[in-house]
This record gives sequence, C-alpha cells and structure tokens, in this order.
Amino acid sequence: MRTRRSRFSGNQMQSPLDKAQGKGLSMKVGAGHRSVLLHEALELLAISKGDTVVDATLGGAGHSVAIAEKLDKSGTLIGIDADRDAIVRGRELLAGAAPTVHLVEINFRDISAALEKLNINQVDKILFDLGWSSFQLDAGRGFSLKADEPLLMTYSKESNALTAERIVNEWAEESIADIIYGWGEERYSRRIARCIVERREKKSFTTARELAEAIYETVPSRYRFGRIHPATRTFQALRIAVNDELGALSQGLRDGWRKLSKGGRIAVITFHSIEDRVVKQTFKQWEEAGEGKRITKKPLVASDEETTTNPRSRSAKLRVIQKV
Repeated sequence: MRTRRSRFSGNQMQSPLDKAQGKGLSMKVGAGHRSVLLHEALELLAISKGDTVVDATLGGAGHSVAIAEKLDKSGTLIGIDADRDAIVRGRELLAGAAPTVHLVEINFRDISAALEKLNINQVDKILFDLGWSSFQLDAGRGFSLKADEPLLMTYSKESNALTAERIVNEWAEESIADIIYGWGEERYSRRIARCIVERREKKSFTTARELAEAIYETVPSRYRFGRIHPATRTFQALRIAVNDELGALSQGLRDGWRKLSKGGRIAVITFHSIEDRVVKQTFKQWEEAGEGKRITKKPLVASDEETTTNPRSRSAKLRVIQKV
C-alpha cells in the first residue's frame, strides 16, 4: 500500500520542542525522548488555544508538552497513561503549563471513564501515539531484549495482571505459536514456540534476556543478522497479548469518538501493520456511516530528515479523522 510521506522538511520539520530557546516547557523534556511525527500530528489536529485535548498515551510527555504550548489558560489538557511512572514524569514536565492540566492513571481504553471522573462531557482533540518511549525500555519490566529483568511486559503495576512469564511458561505450544504469528507476524512462530516449550521443561523462563537468547539460538543462522533482533517480533506479540493492546485500541477509539465534539479530530500514530489496520478500518467505518471525514486518506509517514535523525520513526504511520 502506498503511503504519503510528510511534506515537512528542513526548518519546517522543527517541532515546538526543537524550537525552544531555553524557555518554556519544552526544555524540560529529556534529550533521549524524541516524539515521532510530532509536528505533523499537531498541525493536522488543528489545535486552538481554548481546546480541550486528550493525550491518550502520555508516555514521555513529549506530545503533551507540545500540546500545552499550543493552549492558553482557557484550554484544557488531559494526559492518560496506565503507567504510574509516566504520570509522575508528566506532572513534573507540565508544571507551570498555561492550560488546566489533568493527568489520569488509567488505560486509554477507558477514556470516557477518565473524563467522567473529571466531569468533562466533550473534548475537541484526541491523540494516540502507540509507539514506545525510551522510559518503557528502562522500566524494569522485561521490555528490553538485552536486560536481565523480570519477564513481565506489563504497562501497569497491578500484581494480578497477566505477564509474559506466565504465557511462555504455562500456555500450550499451539497458543504460543498462534500469538507469535498473529500479533508478531513472525515467520518462525512454530519453531520458536516449540523451542520455548522444550526449554521450559528444563528450566522456567524468568528474565527477558533468557527468552531473547533462546529465540536467537533456535532461528536459522541467516535470520540472526537481519535489521532487527530475531526475538523482536516475538516480544511484540507477547506485549500485545499481555496488555490486550488491540482490544484496548479498538475500545479506546470508540470511547474517544463518543466523547468527541462535532468538528473534533482524532489522530493516531501507529508503528506496525496490525495496529494500523485497526485504525484504518475503524476510520473507514465512521466515514462510510457518515459520522466522520478522514483528513488523511492514506497514512502520513515520517520525512527523510526525521527517519535519518530518529530511526524508530521509519515504521510510523499517522492517520487523522474529523467528526462531522
């Protein structure tokens, strides 16, 4: 499928974070965190100073800081994240922001519940950035392939949550293979699942590194030297399963749409084809039902400049829809 590359280049690609000259909220955002398609997402959301805006994926707060700088004291920013650490970071980074700021520790699938707690009936703009913040890889929950961390892969810190450790040590081989293939689009899903089951009979998996090394050793040698680590797609699939990411995305989009005012917009930045397919189909259904108009018929992708300076942006796709 053809996608539309960002038309922003050169100086136009500077985001509000890049333009900061030692003043404002932007300078608080760490250099290690780079928000993908930031300028494009904010321009297509068409944020007005008095809008009520939801950042459904607060993360490193890069987008929220940039959104806050587009709002004045009549505006409202609601930041949502299931990760308590993200809320703490956001509170620090957004201190002193002009708009009213509410940060809510909740999964974005429950946007309406978050808004109801705040007595907010409608919002004007919603942004979903489904990518990773650098903070998540350092969260100590087994997201990193190279870390001796507990094999959790959970966004929240609830002790009763499903974990990747439970999946790889307890689920049937066929079920493991199915999620690795279906949600990781991994060509060697059957081989990897068989390896996991055989390995756990000798010793249970407890860390992310143990799992990554086992996968590395079981795939064909030619597969070990590709652009990504051979365990990357398996880790993606486990993370999606643990957090019910696709279910959360579908519910969050529907929940947000119900709270969106007429003329309001939703922007979604995805990083793999499964997520993008969910967003594309949902937006198409709303348009065909006469409820919305897609601002981007084809997804917008990062410019050559951004992919050069931020390689993780290579797989990013931005879609935007307006409620009519």
